[in-house]
Amino acid sequence: MAEILVLYYSRGGSVARLARQIARGIGEVPGMSARLRTVPPVAAVTQTALPPVPEDGAPYVSVADLAECTGLLLGSPTRFGNMAAPVKHFLDGLGAEWVNGTLAGKPAGVFTSTASLHGGQESTLLSMQVPLLHHGCLIVGIPFTEPALSHTTTGGTPYGASHVAGADDNPVPSEDESILARALGRRVADIARRLA
Repeated sequence: MAEILVLYYSRGGSVARLARQIARGIGEVPGMSARLRTVPPVAAVTQTALPPVPEDGAPYVSVADLAECTGLLLGSPTRFGNMAAPVKHFLDGLGAEWVNGTLAGKPAGVFTSTASLHGGQESTLLSMQVPLLHHGCLIVGIPFTEPALSHTTTGGTPYGASHVAGADDNPVPSEDESILARALGRRVADIARRLA
């Protein structure tokens, strides 16, 4: 079975929940499955090494995950209209994979979560697409043929799946956000299957 890598960083749980919805969408495509992975947190000063596997949630990503996947979905919370530092740190370390074309020709999509409706969802999604384009990925979005995209009042954009956590930091995606996340997962998986 071919696997789509669903790679994310999640601090409050919103992005992790979107990742699981995306994984559900991937699983709806015959012959495709999701491989959930996360990136480790970063800090200006590290006192001790992190364990090789987080205490809970998805395992940390490895370079092998990138090579073995047939597609990629990358997720991050929004930090001032941009991806979170752990995601950027991980991407910045992929020079050898860029040179070798590890991700070239693979379909890729992006997803995010913000605390407010105008917290920078779209700029975050677009900023995550830039390094993927440098790697030669084929960027996949959500078309307006998805009805939920036209009537969502929270997250969801043509640039990728998104969630608005709100002032109470609710990590649970709305029905429309879940529908659109699953749609993005299906689209990336379907395109990866066709390319294979």
